Amino acid sequence: MALKLLHTADWHLGRRFPRFPADQEQRLTRARLDVVSRILDLGQSRDVDAILCAGDIFDQAAPDEIWWKGLAEEFNRRNWQRPVFLLPGNHDPLTPRSPWDPSHPFRAALPNYVRVVDTDDFTHEFGDTAVLHAVPCRSHAGQADPTQKIPTRAAGDTRIRIGLVHGQTFDMAGHQTNFPIAEDSTDRCGLDYLALGDTHSFREVWPGARAPTVYPGTPEATTFGEPGSGSVALVFFPRDRARPAMVERQHVATWTWRDETCRSLIELRQLALDESLRTCVLRLTITMEVALAEYDEVEQILTQLAGSLSRSQLVGVLEIERSGLSLSGAGREDFPDDLPPVLGAAVDRLRQHAATDPETSARALHHLYRLVRGGNSA
Repeated sequence: MALKLLHTADWHLGRRFPRFPADQEQRLTRARLDVVSRILDLGQSRDVDAILCAGDIFDQAAPDEIWWKGLAEEFNRRNWQRPVFLLPGNHDPLTPRSPWDPSHPFRAALPNYVRVVDTDDFTHEFGDTAVLHAVPCRSHAGQADPTQKIPTRAAGDTRIRIGLVHGQTFDMAGHQTNFPIAEDSTDRCGLDYLALGDTHSFREVWPGARAPTVYPGTPEATTFGEPGSGSVALVFFPRDRARPAMVERQHVATWTWRDETCRSLIELRQLALDESLRTCVLRLTITMEVALAEYDEVEQILTQLAGSLSRSQLVGVLEIERSGLSLSGAGREDFPDDLPPVLGAAVDRLRQHAATDPETSARALHHLYRLVRGGNSA
């Protein structure tokens, strides 16, 4: 190989997850910095010549100190000679108050091997072998193609040419285009590889093209519906430039985001046996009608998944949609024969109330059921 690169993007350090409880949100937010350590370790173990970070390193233009200082500390823990290039993206554009500004303490805290792309004509030469051209975002939105600022290949230039930009290609139906990147960018600029950031799923944009155009995706997913997240791209350039660069997808994420729907108690039991749930962000939808005793088991399994004061949770981060859980025909026959009359009357009233508020009635009947059985059901 003439050159080896690690291409990553969309770290979104400092991203918040307010939909989850505070302790679970903290786990997910912290994971975004933890994965940086694994990315740098991977680059070191694979002996890459450089690491390219294609924008949205931070989730905001002015991240809290804990995130830019934490990133600087992560870089300073290592004694590296290979360069790491940080490209401002549309979430963290190059502005006077951003961490990328030369006056910001983040810049002073960075070791020499970390280079910030802070000019529109940024260039780095890898000896006589290759050259990197990078263009930063200077705003949150724009309609100019950043590759237009990359110079075309000069006559007689036989070096490997790499572009590093943050923006959107035209091949994603239904997506509003921000910093649009034309399909002919690699040919027009004479590039051998175009390293992109913005899309959160790993994707080679135009498979089979002479020069790969690649989104590595975010190394830790930011929400549900990002099935190709959790990876970086290792890029290998053969010495023979007639052969295209080879791209290897490498998984680095801790968390897997999953959507699951359980339509029966059997499916829910099986889900609870899945050991991978401990590193999972699970959105669980319950859609089933059960008898009172089964309802009690459903509640017990959901408690096991979510955890309690006395038991650690089976799922790392859990969100439950239970409006589809309903109770079928619960009545006095589900309770002991010696049920006191006042409790029997309460059961009858709750059954009548189920017609207008089934979820509340089901919870109340279940609570009464557990109280009568001493809080322990079979």
